[in-house]
Formats: sequence, structure tokens, C-alpha cells
Amino acid sequence: MPGNSQRRGATRKGASRKGATVGSGGQRRRGLEGRGPTPKAEDRVYHKAHKTKRASSAGATKPQARGGRPSAAAGGRRGPRTSEMVAGRNSVVEALRAEIPATTLYVASRIDSDDRVREAIKIAGERGIAMLETPRGELDRLTDGATHQGLALQVPAYEYADPADLVDPQSPGVPLIVALDGITDPRNLGAIVRSVAAFGGQGVVVPERRSVGMTASAWKTSAGAAARVPVAQASNLVRVLEAYQKQGFFVVGLDMEGDVSLPDLELATEPLVIVVGSEGKGLSRLVRETCDQIASIPMAAAVESLNVGIATGVALYEVARRRKS
Repeated sequence: MPGNSQRRGATRKGASRKGATVGSGGQRRRGLEGRGPTPKAEDRVYHKAHKTKRASSAGATKPQARGGRPSAAAGGRRGPRTSEMVAGRNSVVEALRAEIPATTLYVASRIDSDDRVREAIKIAGERGIAMLETPRGELDRLTDGATHQGLALQVPAYEYADPADLVDPQSPGVPLIVALDGITDPRNLGAIVRSVAAFGGQGVVVPERRSVGMTASAWKTSAGAAARVPVAQASNLVRVLEAYQKQGFFVVGLDMEGDVSLPDLELATEPLVIVVGSEGKGLSRLVRETCDQIASIPMAAAVESLNVGIATGVALYEVARRRKS
């Protein structure tokens, strides 16, 4: 009954305005007491800011690279990107035909099988790729709403090399590296990787930001060359180019407004880094200023410019021809 002080656990405090409480033991009141100021984000071990602070502190204690080696201290970067999902029957079959590295083939439950589905399952089985039967709703989530037609392929993150790995004193021939300044089309990257493999180059360098990476489309366009030609990633392309120069390389930019025509390039027989600009803007200002020379491809007046992938292939062919002669 109300006011019954004989109930077990009931207490009455002398001057308190509140009535008796049962079983709280004062914990509710103590729970309202302040616990001091909230710690800074960087002081909370579970917060992202704390991990970032620790990583930056660890990086500050590492010694700088010596001798101009184009390592991480010189703007290089080594590390994988997130995995990629290839969606759609045609895209999946083409990716499997091109022997793009893959980890899992997702097949929708009760899929209407056709020649493409059967071929994808056959190739995946021959290559030992895991196959999972997946509800369509889950496929929608995995492919981020893309038109998957009941078929999707998971491509693992590409393991980028360090720019220093492309310099090998034991490698035969005169070194040749291609650096890309802001290329955004994965098909152009794949075509360039294929040309580098065809003309004896040591590798390709791409910037970490504002540049395409080794996606499934780039793998497919390279026609398998991406498995033989390493692609390095640079956090600062200018610093990597300067480090290559300290290693004895000459840096030549490719631009339609060049200082010298490509057939007259005397540096072709030297250790060379060919830098190719973006599809629309060409070479950036800082990269252009870093180049030892700017070369252009002679063309008829009626033709304004070449596709960046084709232009790189022409330049690599001319360098290879000059070196053989």
C-alpha cells in the first residue's frame, strides 16, 4: 500500500522531498554525477584519431632514405586497395578469359543458365576459384546495386610495388620506366602496361591520388601483361621522379608541345623514365618542370592528338628502335 514503510528495501530520507525508493541503493543519483571532461579523440585508444597519431609518430622516427632511392620516403607507397566486384555475365566471362586474379565467383540462386554462365562456372572450376550460390538480394548488396544478371566475380586487391623495386641493377639492358601523371581511364593504363611488356620496360608508376589504379578493367586490357609488369604507386610523383634522377635516370615528358621531336631524342639510349600526362590536361606544371626534356610525336596537321595509350606505345617503340640501332 502507498506509504507502507514496512516493505522490504524501502527507505525514507529525512529532509528529502522525494518519497521512498525501492532497491535503487542510490545508484540512479550517482549515475547522474559527472565523470570529468571527455578525453580528446587522439587519447582514446579505440578512436581512429588515436591510430592516426600513433602511425604519424612512428613514421617520424623512421630514418630517411639515402642516396635518392625512390622509396616510400621519396614519395613511394606500397599497399593494396580494396577488392573489386565485377558484375554482369559478359564482364565476368571476359575477366575469367583474361585470367584476371579472382577469389570468388558468386552465382545467383535458381539462375537461368546460358552459355556464359556455364563457361564462367567451367573456367572457375578449372582455376580452382571458389563458387558460392548466393540469393539475389545479397548479390545486389555485394555489387552495390549494379546489373549483375545473377553473376559476379570478386577480384582481390592489387598489390602495388614500391617505385624502388623497379630499379634493378641486375636487370639486362638499359632501364626503361613509364610514369603516368593523372591517367584516369583504366583501359589506357592496361594498354600502357601491355606496351611496356612488349618493349622491354621495367614497370609503370602511377600516383596514389587523382589517378586510375589496377582495376579489373585495366587487368583485362593488359591481356595478361599485368602479371609480368609490376605497377608501383607513388604518394608524390614529383619526388619519385627526382629520386630516379639521382639514380642516373633521365626524365622525358611526352607532350604535343615538346622541345624535341621523338625521332630526334638523343636521350633514348640512356636510362629513361617516360612521363605521360592525363587524357585532357596533359602534364601537370610541377611534373613538367621536373622533366629533363619534353618530347613530342610528329603528326600530320589534320590530326590533333593521339589517345594516351597509343601515344605511349609509339614512344616506347621509338625508344626500343633507337636502342637496337
